[in-house]
Order: sequence, then structure tokens, then C-alpha cells
Amino acid sequence: MSHLTDSHLAELRGELERQLAKLQNSMTVTDEALKTVELDQTAVGRLSRMDSLQNQSMAKGLREREMVRLALIQAALKRFDRGSYGVCRECEGPIVFERLSIFPESETCGRCGG
Repeated sequence: MSHLTDSHLAELRGELERQLAKLQNSMTVTDEALKTVELDQTAVGRLSRMDSLQNQSMAKGLREREMVRLALIQAALKRFDRGSYGVCRECEGPIVFERLSIFPESETCGRCGG
């Protein structure tokens, strides 16, 4: 991490923590959308049920993406704790600040990760 200044590291860690908090809030909303759809004919019309089922299906896809993002952010924070944040997992070279400022969870440099 020697190529990153203390200021860079503080900024990047803060951004990861902000993204984690935002993601956790989003996951709470997604949890609500994933609740079982009421199939009672008298309570909800057929079209409303279809909309609810479609929304639930979209929420499942969102949950999958949120889980992937959560794992990436948590892994980046662990790399911070281990002192390996900002080091490419492929070539072990430095990941430049500019890349990390756009993708703070990045595990690879621009050469190895595209």
C-alpha cells in the first residue's frame, strides 16, 4: 500500500464504508420486496398479483447483485485490515488511486482486470 498516501487510504476506506452502509439500507428495502406475495383472490386482483410476482422476481435478481457487491466490499475492507489493499491479486503490482477511486472494491490493476 506504499503507493497510496494516508489521505488516499482514508478517502478510499471512507468510501467503502459509505457504500457498505448504502448497500445495507438497500438490502433492507429489498427484503421487504421479497416477502411472500399474497395470493388471496379477494384481497388482490389478478393483475395486481401478477405485478407483485413480477416485482418479487426483479427483487430476487437485485438481491443476487447486492450479495455479490456486499462480498466485494467486505473483501476490500478485509484487505485494508491485512494491509494488502491496493495490491493487485494477479500480478501483485500496485492498483493506482484513480482506479480505486472509481472502483474502491477493485482487486486487480487495470492491466490484469481490464
